[in-house]
Amino acid sequence: MPHDNPDPIARVAPTAAQRIGETLSVNLGPQHPSMHGTLRLKVEVDGEVLVKVEPEIGFLHTGFEKLAEYRNYNQFVVISDRANYFSPLNNNIGFAVACEELFGLQVPPRGQYVRVIMAELSRIADHIISVGLQGLDLGAFSVMLWTFIEREKLYDIFEAVTGARLTTSWTRVGGIFRDVPPDFPEMVRAFLAKLPAALDEIEEMLNRNRIFMDRCIGIGTLTRQEAISYGVTGPMLRACGVPYDIRRARPYLCYSGLDFEIPTRAEGDVYARYLVRMAEMRQAIRIIVQALEKLPGGGENKDKLPVSVLDHKVMLPPKDMVYNDMESLIHHFKITMPGHGLMPPKGEVYSCTEAPNGELGFYIVSDGTGLPYRVRIRPPSFYNYATFPKQATGRLISDAVSAMASINVIAGELDR
Repeated sequence: MPHDNPDPIARVAPTAAQRIGETLSVNLGPQHPSMHGTLRLKVEVDGEVLVKVEPEIGFLHTGFEKLAEYRNYNQFVVISDRANYFSPLNNNIGFAVACEELFGLQVPPRGQYVRVIMAELSRIADHIISVGLQGLDLGAFSVMLWTFIEREKLYDIFEAVTGARLTTSWTRVGGIFRDVPPDFPEMVRAFLAKLPAALDEIEEMLNRNRIFMDRCIGIGTLTRQEAISYGVTGPMLRACGVPYDIRRARPYLCYSGLDFEIPTRAEGDVYARYLVRMAEMRQAIRIIVQALEKLPGGGENKDKLPVSVLDHKVMLPPKDMVYNDMESLIHHFKITMPGHGLMPPKGEVYSCTEAPNGELGFYIVSDGTGLPYRVRIRPPSFYNYATFPKQATGRLISDAVSAMASINVIAGELDR
């Protein structure tokens, strides 16, 4: 159903034929509250209208891909946290899935379900803070505070599971570094029980808010074909009416056994992206509830089901076994010593997962040693941000702020 509010800016922004006078070159960023990181826009303005928009990236380039060539596969998990610090768990899981395809490893069912639960919780954490910051950029300060409250609740769960709130470094090639605590299902269910009411409150504040609607509807519009041609993925693509989701198009872990919908909109504008993110959070709740019900071994894992592959040539043995068993001690040293450890076959693999911003891909080339020969990251923010000149050119400066907020650019992932 299309938005029932006409484009309010079209009545304000003059057409090219109406504009007169000289243009002025202006910098937006790289230090600017609406730039969402160290982003710089070189723009030419005619009054309040952007006649030329040229993004400049690279201010947060940290060489993640080059660093991968000097670290073993498990050590790169730590670096993957820093790419998208809004949803580091999705980065951890995405890289581990790629490595497991390269190594030919199959994570046990319990490990797969735990990963899915954590990935969807991380999706909620990313989406809800994205919505809150979008509201903040457009003047809805209270919404931002509400979304931070919900994210802090999620961080409590992440800390209980991983030991960290932000840079989790949680996965290992072949599984996860430890099982979830016994009260994990209760913690998650307690959070999910109250989340729908918080989402309702956000929607009540924004959905029919005249100022928010006027700042979003008809702004940053992309057509279906434009989004596809730019390589856009994630909520931005689905807001253009394309129901493309890696969890369905190329299922991984246990997503093929879970029932969920792919929310889409047809309008392709800033408001549609907001609505898609809100709907995706509700679908994430649906996925997590199913995964908790199907979690092998239950919350306390009374059956002691594994969460990682049982091959101790791949996964480090438990510490109590290392201290008391000679074979486990040997395995521990073989994995951790330079020149030993995980040795994948020679070859290459491209693997992708559905991160909160879209398709997060890892292209890994192996030369048969314990260090990857080459790692290339396909960051969704890079492709999504490439559409920004198309969205902003010919619009007002204030529209650029609205469009930028809806892209949810993460500079660390963009620049790598």
